Amino acid sequence: MDPRNGNTVKTLGIKLPDALHAQFALVAQLDDDSLGDAAVKAVELYVQTKRAEPDFAERARKALEEIEREAAARAGAIQGLFGGGDIAPQGKPTSTTRSRKTGSED
Repeated sequence: MDPRNGNTVKTLGIKLPDALHAQFALVAQLDDDSLGDAAVKAVELYVQTKRAEPDFAERARKALEEIEREAAARAGAIQGLFGGGDIAPQGKPTSTTRSRKTGSED
């Protein structure tokens, strides 16, 4: 991903053993790639390999279910802070407005 093309990027710093780093740098150089480009290719290959595992989709589904359970619990906790009422768009609890009697002034 290239931030110059409007894509957002994350920076990843990793520690490699000296021997592995030397091999990685040599392979990148032989392929005429920068270490950064080679690292992106390696991560893409890792993700592609993991996605092809037979149980990966099931593990991902379970992770998604857990995320949804946690989100529901957090939403319930926030709603509980306001007595189960709705939350106004600004993040403040909604309040009931006192009705004024006709003809009265404050």
